Amino acid sequence: MTVSDRWLLPDGVEDILPPLAGQIESLRRDVMDTCQRWGYQLVIPPLIEYLESLFTGTGHDLELQTFKLTDQLTGRMMGLRADMTPQAARIDAHTLGQEGITRLCYAGHVLHTRPRHMLTGRTPIQAGCELFGSASESADLEVISLMLETLRVSGLPRIHLDLAHVAIYETLVGEAGFDRDTGAAIFDAMARKSVPELDELLGGCPPGSAGGMLRELARVSGGKDALREAKRILEGAPEPLRQALDQLDRVADMLSASYPEVSFGFDFCELRGYNYHTGLVFAAYVPGHGDAVAKGGRYDAIGSDFGRARPATGFSLDIRALVSLGQRTGRAGKAIWAPATEDPALDGVISGLRMTETVIRALPEDEGVDPGTRNCDRALVKRDGQWVVEQLD
Repeated sequence: MTVSDRWLLPDGVEDILPPLAGQIESLRRDVMDTCQRWGYQLVIPPLIEYLESLFTGTGHDLELQTFKLTDQLTGRMMGLRADMTPQAARIDAHTLGQEGITRLCYAGHVLHTRPRHMLTGRTPIQAGCELFGSASESADLEVISLMLETLRVSGLPRIHLDLAHVAIYETLVGEAGFDRDTGAAIFDAMARKSVPELDELLGGCPPGSAGGMLRELARVSGGKDALREAKRILEGAPEPLRQALDQLDRVADMLSASYPEVSFGFDFCELRGYNYHTGLVFAAYVPGHGDAVAKGGRYDAIGSDFGRARPATGFSLDIRALVSLGQRTGRAGKAIWAPATEDPALDGVISGLRMTETVIRALPEDEGVDPGTRNCDRALVKRDGQWVVEQLD
């Protein structure tokens, strides 16, 4: 190993430097402030937990994304969190234990064993909100609306929202009675949207059967026309499926009225990244970026896995990704340059400005430095015996 190799970071891990670090922190604060104004209380879960807690009710994919190590105090296996949603569910079920509605929000680093796709790293900064204690459609609408508000705060120019319902896939697979291996293969093909594989796996299912409906639905996605086509395919299906489609229709209509600038679509067998979800799920996209910028949905089963049955819904997003995609306005963290002059009056002016502004005071070594290289666009200068802020050329 060379000397320079000692300071290399692992693949997918990076230092976040100025000014990007400031932009990320500014957005994190704005997102958390938005969530708290909606009544969501901030929690800060630990970076590391025992595996039994991290994996409760979450499915195999999260386990594959989690770094594992041995606790030197107890000998038990621990994991570095790869998703903060199960931690919020544990806090609701055991740490808080409140009756009625609980609203929680959080923001912090998570660690992945491998990037989710080529354009992401392994240390996303996850932020999100979770609503516990309500199985109502109003709770789903609140969470989706809050997600759209956080994306608006992020400065995203255009947003497309995909809506889906996990119960559609689960009910059809249950009705078809596939064996375990076939069911796993169908799930994998659905998650990858591989229609040829699904045709091969479901080719023997007659039209109108559960398998036949699943095969047809895999080809259906889009706007309201797709919703009408799905209703036609599921015309003779069990009642829970028709109820799921009706819910998608109602939620889209209500959100369209509140967010006319957002485009909506439907994907009736969407399964990517929703291993622990049980009902309505959703994902937000922006043009030119293939991965969802925010996503979430209902996950009523985790509460019971933690020993306290609680309906739940929520969303999460990656602050780092939103900063790179957004178009936020403002001063972008520009500062005021103050000279090294020893003057009690200057000290007072600087103290007052620092209540709302960033002020960098020069040190003796800064003589001759261009304030613009220190991220300053204004400077304190003395005019007629008074210290005033002036714009730099």
